[in-house]
Amino acid sequence: MELRTPGVRKYPATSGLLASSAGLGWSTLSVELRSHGISEAPAIVPQHVEICLVVAGNEDGLVRRTGVGLVQEAMPKTGAIWLSPAGLGKAMAITAPIPQTLHLYLPIALFDRLNDDFNLPVAPAHSIRYAAGVRDEVIEQIGRSILSELDNKAAVSRMYVDTASLTLAARLLHKHCDRGVCAPTESSAHSIDHIRLRRVLDHIAANIEDEITLDDLAGIAGYSPFHFARKFTLAMGVPPHRYISRMRLEKAMAELAAGRLPLAEIALNAHFASQASFTRAFHRAAGMTPKEYRRRRR
Repeated sequence: MELRTPGVRKYPATSGLLASSAGLGWSTLSVELRSHGISEAPAIVPQHVEICLVVAGNEDGLVRRTGVGLVQEAMPKTGAIWLSPAGLGKAMAITAPIPQTLHLYLPIALFDRLNDDFNLPVAPAHSIRYAAGVRDEVIEQIGRSILSELDNKAAVSRMYVDTASLTLAARLLHKHCDRGVCAPTESSAHSIDHIRLRRVLDHIAANIEDEITLDDLAGIAGYSPFHFARKFTLAMGVPPHRYISRMRLEKAMAELAAGRLPLAEIALNAHFASQASFTRAFHRAAGMTPKEYRRRRR
């Protein structure tokens, strides 16, 4: 569904850009939410691994894809997924409008970052299965969570995308790889040890007002980013970005109760792009708005 020549993304006039990760500082993944009209496009050669997730579909049409000696047809139902390995040409035809399709582009270098945890096949980004109209609840859930981050410029959002992109790459290699991959190589302990965990938690607490990246925390713990994220989640019950967000919200609650700072400054301290996004996140966590919380604490 995404149209490009080597190194350049191109779309027909019937395709409209609805949202994009451009300008958000995401380094491990690029994302576009697009609408697609009736169209045909010649063969193109993707330079990334591409996942297309139909967010809002149309069961009255078909998507026809031609490549690697195959002709694939599938109905663009909501939740359907198209997978395209890097380096294999494809031509596309869409017979009826598709309201919303999420395009996720994973660079080849991302798959190399999993070498610490997987015995990867040769050229893993080129080994992803060429599939059309498949279902994968894990990929769909991750895709939709990434979609929800497109309006969030906070550092914690970038950290989440770093983790999510690695998880997507691992999922593709584990479940959608033609040549197969071996099980992840685990250390003797399935969870992060107490000393490393304490070191990470102390760093988060001491730098909660600053930008904290997944790479920073992984380096402190002495693991690869993907390995660290999995071990931290096993130990704490939530991924690193969720833990940091929770700590910042707890600090924001204390600032609200103190009543000395305006809401806009508290939102900025908590690394939210706007007071509105802070209010939404606070309401999800506390069940009330920041103003209601401050009023009740007086």
